[in-house]
Amino acid sequence: MISILSHSPLVWILSLVAGQRLIELALAAANTRRLLARGAREVGRAHYPLFVLLHGSWLVAIALTTPLDRQPWWPLIGVFVVLQLLRVWVVATLGPYWTTRIITLDAAPIVRRGPFRFVRHPNYCIVVAEIAVLPLAFGNWPVALTWSLLNALLLRHRIRVEMGALAEREARAST
Repeated sequence: MISILSHSPLVWILSLVAGQRLIELALAAANTRRLLARGAREVGRAHYPLFVLLHGSWLVAIALTTPLDRQPWWPLIGVFVVLQLLRVWVVATLGPYWTTRIITLDAAPIVRRGPFRFVRHPNYCIVVAEIAVLPLAFGNWPVALTWSLLNALLLRHRIRVEMGALAEREARAST
């Protein structure tokens, strides 16, 4: 069993993704604390635990429903790697303003550089693709479909909340 685990691309890839997500959560928490200390406020707090549950259960679902010895389709793993590079671009562009929550600070600029030149919510586009691509790389279309639908429902609400917060900031800035 140990040999299968140590030689399973699924185990290695999911471990790397889980580690990356934990590092991101720590960075986001630190940024959130700093922003709140500067007078920022959180919007839409009630739905945040659902995102944590969605992302955690997505990795667990892949792990539990994909055979350990299944080899991935490496071109899709390559796509997933590109998505991670795009995620780093988003995080670097937002810098100290990047969080996993909706934190709004009236004095902060509305970012329109980097990937935000092309898409209003680049991180959400990346997450949509990730949730589908990773399980599909292992031929696990039921997880890709189910978690994509659940993510779409949550994102629909979250984007509405976030756009409201941004509109409020833009209105304050114009007065």
